[in-house]
Amino acid sequence: MNEAPPKGSGAPRGSGIAKTVDEALTTRRSVRGFLPGPVPEASLRHILEVSARAPSGTNIQPWFVWAVAGEAKDRLCQAVIAARDAGEEDHEYAYYPKEWHEPYRSRRRKLGWDLYSLVGVEKGDSAGMYRQHTRNFELFDAPVGLFFSMERHMELGSWLDFGMFLQAIMVAARGQGLDTCPQAAWVGFHKPIREALGIPDSHAFVCGMAVGYADNSQPENTLVSEREPVDGFTKFFGFDD
Repeated sequence: MNEAPPKGSGAPRGSGIAKTVDEALTTRRSVRGFLPGPVPEASLRHILEVSARAPSGTNIQPWFVWAVAGEAKDRLCQAVIAARDAGEEDHEYAYYPKEWHEPYRSRRRKLGWDLYSLVGVEKGDSAGMYRQHTRNFELFDAPVGLFFSMERHMELGSWLDFGMFLQAIMVAARGQGLDTCPQAAWVGFHKPIREALGIPDSHAFVCGMAVGYADNSQPENTLVSEREPVDGFTKFFGFDD
């Protein structure tokens, strides 16, 4: 059953509930400002239950989820921010390429400056950039943080499977009126996350994800990222006109 946003907050009601698959896909966005209202555990369990139907090679289901809220979330965020301020970044794996080429470099730069312009960070404002990046480790004020891992011995195929699982979570969240932000930024601080959540060293840390009700009064949530048209990334063969 779909859950409505919490009552009594006096704040905007997030992005509303997506009622079709197309709507869930097209309204999914990386939200960077959330309302403080809690996410019902029943909603979160439902999202994870339906998302577990995501495909995986020979049904191995390589994913593990670590969900935090309340004081547990606050302690984890504080530990990671302290590690970041102390310069203790240590990436579990390389998420981005070592050398950027077009068109990826331009796409990345455009998104970054589009976001910074909305939150008042100008070029050369290193303090402002650092402050905005720190928002990742506050989960953008979301009431729930999801953290993901899988056993380290798994191979590349399981990483592909994991991507489908993550996408399923983000789409299913829209069916509950919730929004998300998948976050690779946490990868650089897997050590304090492991300590806080008890994630074993035998697991590779995959990423984090903020979950909650979007605060549409925040300017960063007006960001609309561009997408390449279908003909820009697809070649069709053997179809009738």
